[in-house]
Amino acid sequence: MNIGLPKEIKTSEYRVAITPSGVEKLTQAGHKVYVENSAGVGSGYSNLMYEQAGATIVGLNEVWSHPLIVKVKEPLGTEFGKMQSGQVIFTYLHLAASKDLTLRLLEKNVIAYAYETVQLEDGSLPLLIPMSEVAGKLSVQAGAYCLETAHGGKGVLLGGVTGVHPANVTILGAGVAGTNATIVAHGMGARVTVLDINEERLNKIQSMFTWKSGNNNVYTIKSTPKEIEQAVITADLVISTILIRGAKAPKLITRQMLMNMERGSAFVDVSIDQGGAAESSVATTHTNPTYVECGVVHYCVANMPGAVPYTSTRALTNATLPYILDLANNPLNPDKPALVKGLNIFTGRISIKEVAEAHNVNAYGKDVECLT
Repeated sequence: MNIGLPKEIKTSEYRVAITPSGVEKLTQAGHKVYVENSAGVGSGYSNLMYEQAGATIVGLNEVWSHPLIVKVKEPLGTEFGKMQSGQVIFTYLHLAASKDLTLRLLEKNVIAYAYETVQLEDGSLPLLIPMSEVAGKLSVQAGAYCLETAHGGKGVLLGGVTGVHPANVTILGAGVAGTNATIVAHGMGARVTVLDINEERLNKIQSMFTWKSGNNNVYTIKSTPKEIEQAVITADLVISTILIRGAKAPKLITRQMLMNMERGSAFVDVSIDQGGAAESSVATTHTNPTYVECGVVHYCVANMPGAVPYTSTRALTNATLPYILDLANNPLNPDKPALVKGLNIFTGRISIKEVAEAHNVNAYGKDVECLT
């Protein structure tokens, strides 16, 4: 199959969907890969490296002319005009958070698979895990940045110093992103409180630190509305990593909670790809990453891993390549059951219940239906 690999156009997005080594494996399997000019430069890959791996370097119009398109982020702007009916697109989509994108894909009659909804039998999301690791670790760095006075913060050092208390960090969600945020925040010396409704996840986090020392400065709390409110209003930094597969993130943090925090506190919303976990959440970019609302510095960048493309691109290809190979071999009938669960749009129909519910599928008319 012919595979198109476009250059990402989202603001400050430097990742690329496939590394040259990934391209080599695809070409060895008999597929042809067409890479848009300079698509990999931001991740450290030149055109020559792709050509040596067996790819053909092409322009914008040609890269979108192929039956399988593999990207990192959702299609934007001019890319919609390049799509073709029946074309297969494989990328992060987060459709529940964007009615406009959902409608565009339906109108273009494409077949869209989303990385974030590919799901194994054990419930894990293998193509979301690597970027969740990155985003979780980055969230603490971003929070530390937001707490600096120069960026509107209260001037608190996460780890404190001798004779001065460390910062209080509240992390909502104990999944992959939340666990990695906890590791980094604890490593920087902060006092960390993690909330989740899943006691097994909380036990896992607690055990990660308890064996190391008796006083680990990491505390786990079963999530309830009251516990969330208390943990938020007493925090210097709140990090949301809440995720419900395919669905919009629940609004767990109200404006009133934020107003009850100390002025100059910080909020990092890793959940922003799915619409955000706070009533005040609005997607930002790496170019303009923060804003202040209710006296709290918000960091809501919708493509956080794009800030570290060298790491992110390699980690992403490690996870996605087996699925890309499967799609290239069987685009309409993939062999991997996990990949079937990644199907979000199929030629004018929504094929995932959570997206249909998020946008009230009945409002789209008789030509649009949900397959599940």
